[in-house]
Amino acid sequence: MQIDRKRIEAVVREVLGQTADVPEPGALGPDDAIAIGSDHGGFELKETLKRYMTEELGFRVRDVGTTSPASCDYPDYAVAVARAVASGECRRGIMIDGAGIGSSMAANKVPGVLAACCHDLKTAVNSREHNGANVLTLGSGVVGRGLARQMVRVWLATPFGGGRHERRVSKILALESEWNAKS
Repeated sequence: MQIDRKRIEAVVREVLGQTADVPEPGALGPDDAIAIGSDHGGFELKETLKRYMTEELGFRVRDVGTTSPASCDYPDYAVAVARAVASGECRRGIMIDGAGIGSSMAANKVPGVLAACCHDLKTAVNSREHNGANVLTLGSGVVGRGLARQMVRVWLATPFGGGRHERRVSKILALESEWNAKS
């Protein structure tokens, strides 16, 4: 199944108020795996997004769990998503819990991960374009199914802007080695 670039471009243009074509999302394509995980609160939305990414957008998806709506701890799955991205096994990751906040905190503990908790289309675009986020966290109690689908589509299609943003992201990533050197 092919990624529908026209639909992605239309959503990104609407969010950014652009009329020009949106650039291709770099090397991200259907051969790249996307890690996805959730806790019990995000299980239903994870299943919906997993089907959407594979059946409609054409991505390979690696589900790291959970496998049911039974109570579990979000840090376990957020770290599994983050490790899949940090290791290079997956190009990007998506984690869903009740609010998205705790998963973002947990995922950001994994070196090389830039996890962003997003709640609308603008924050999803900004997290990629300005911050180079490689993990998206969503709150199933914050965003509905339709908005979550739009956010995932836009987030996967938005390239990192580089330029002045690259300097700032480099400073964020340098904090990891700076902190580790002090320990």
